[in-house]
Amino acid sequence: MIRHIVLFELTTTDPAEKDAQVEAARVALEGLVGVVPGLRSMQVSRNVAYDGRNADFILIADFDDLAALEAYQVHPEHVKAADYIGTIRSARYAIDLEV
Repeated sequence: MIRHIVLFELTTTDPAEKDAQVEAARVALEGLVGVVPGLRSMQVSRNVAYDGRNADFILIADFDDLAALEAYQVHPEHVKAADYIGTIRSARYAIDLEV
């Protein structure tokens, strides 16, 4: 199994706007479970401590294997979610590990 972890920093500094943007990203990304083959689980959460020092939100997703992760990257529904996130983020950091 492959665990895909992504940290995002948002362009906005307004807490209410961050909450709304993360919620929109959460709905879009968590909605991919059952749609994207090989995607076992997806969790999207907003940072709750040390605002300004920590990333704003995290995505943790589990995939059957590396092929499933690669298929997810180009799946049309993921591309839609990624396009939205691209409009609100200032930075993205990712790591993929075998679990």
